[in-house]
Amino acid sequence: MALEYTDEQQMLTDLTKPRILLMGPRRSGKTSILRVVFQKMPPHETLFLESTHAVDIRLANNNPFLQFQIWDFPGDFFFYRVSRNGGEGGGGGRELGGSMTQEGEGEGPKEGELLDEVGVFGVPAALVFVLDAQDEPYHEALTRLVDLVARGQSVNPSLHVVVFIHKVDGDLFLSDEHKVDCQRDVQHRIAQELRDASLEHVEVSCFLTSIYDHSIFEAFSKIVQRLTHQLPVMENLLNYLISACKMEKSFLFDVVSRLYLATDSNPVDMQTYEMCVDMIDVVVDVSCIYGYVVGEERQAGGPLGRNMIFG
Repeated sequence: MALEYTDEQQMLTDLTKPRILLMGPRRSGKTSILRVVFQKMPPHETLFLESTHAVDIRLANNNPFLQFQIWDFPGDFFFYRVSRNGGEGGGGGRELGGSMTQEGEGEGPKEGELLDEVGVFGVPAALVFVLDAQDEPYHEALTRLVDLVARGQSVNPSLHVVVFIHKVDGDLFLSDEHKVDCQRDVQHRIAQELRDASLEHVEVSCFLTSIYDHSIFEAFSKIVQRLTHQLPVMENLLNYLISACKMEKSFLFDVVSRLYLATDSNPVDMQTYEMCVDMIDVVVDVSCIYGYVVGEERQAGGPLGRNMIFG
């Protein structure tokens, strides 16, 4: 299955699973990314998605190497501290009550439990800030980013910070040159904002992304790798593989999400990655038609739904 849901309390109290925290302004594309990458929603159907109004927590549990929580935050989310006796410990905030349903369409964590900085950033996590590249100027969004980084660093100095410069598929970005100029401009502004906030030591990675091509999968693959403790071992094994078999390139893919969990030390060529993903799609489609079924393995991935593939 692409996404599996467990009991709410187990999900929200399991501190062993890393978190990917999707944050950013409203309508920047956070939920669309989640749907396309992990639920295989066609990109054009994301145009009809409603805005997220509460924190939505999901569990990706495709294989032993890809297990983490995904937190989808509404664009107007802000932190507030709640004392453990149930009263507010300072600041204002809106209630985000409710619970996850079986289909995962819940309203997020309960008031008083996880809406302060410690509850959100207090475990191994990657902050993924989604910036709408078509929504200039970026000053307000970048100010929000720096505030999140400061809050996260105060709780978790090892927090990974990633910025998706998203929606680089419009008329403003018809050429690669325009995309690169946008990325360079955003990186410069982020560095300047971090210096002004005395956070210049924080490393921020920026990726140009779009749900209409493979760039979003490439970027998400990089995030998953940062949260994978076994990455050095897997990279060494893939290096041995290409050396022994005289291969040009190797990937370790999660079949369900099409993310690659590891690759060898050679540079990643986007065209090679796209070709491997297309081949996996063909193999899965054929296996769904001609493959045999064992138990419930056909769900959301056919007979190969819970396996990994070397590319």
